[in-house]
Amino acid sequence: MQITGRFTIAVHIITCIDYFSPDHQVTSGFLSASTGVNPVIVRGVLSQLKEAGIVNTRQGASGVTLNRPLDQISFYDIYKAVDSVKDEGLFRFHEHPSPDCPVGRNIHSAVDGRLDQVQTAMENEMKEIKLSDVVQDVREQITKEH
Repeated sequence: MQITGRFTIAVHIITCIDYFSPDHQVTSGFLSASTGVNPVIVRGVLSQLKEAGIVNTRQGASGVTLNRPLDQISFYDIYKAVDSVKDEGLFRFHEHPSPDCPVGRNIHSAVDGRLDQVQTAMENEMKEIKLSDVVQDVREQITKEH
């Protein structure tokens, strides 16, 4: 399985919410324009982020707001919110290796643990990356443009 574009859309959305609030009303339409993504997809990602307790959405004047400080939101939090990998894990193993083949019979036992190790390493690294770092980089790049 590959991490979907929903992950980077969510990072973009959270960065926009922080950058533009409270001076602008941040709505799904506004976020759709910034991300270049269909508003239906934006609303779906917002719904997942809301369910995870990362954002708060309200109809009307207030728009979308953050529920937690950026330094308390990690890439892992977003990954779990929008690209949560269920029981099958990050990697999808081909389903029917031949039990009649010596390689097919043994490939799972040789590879499964290693794939779990890779997924754990990736998730641990994601826990260390905070949205505050992303937002700081974006703000610095915007300042350089002016």
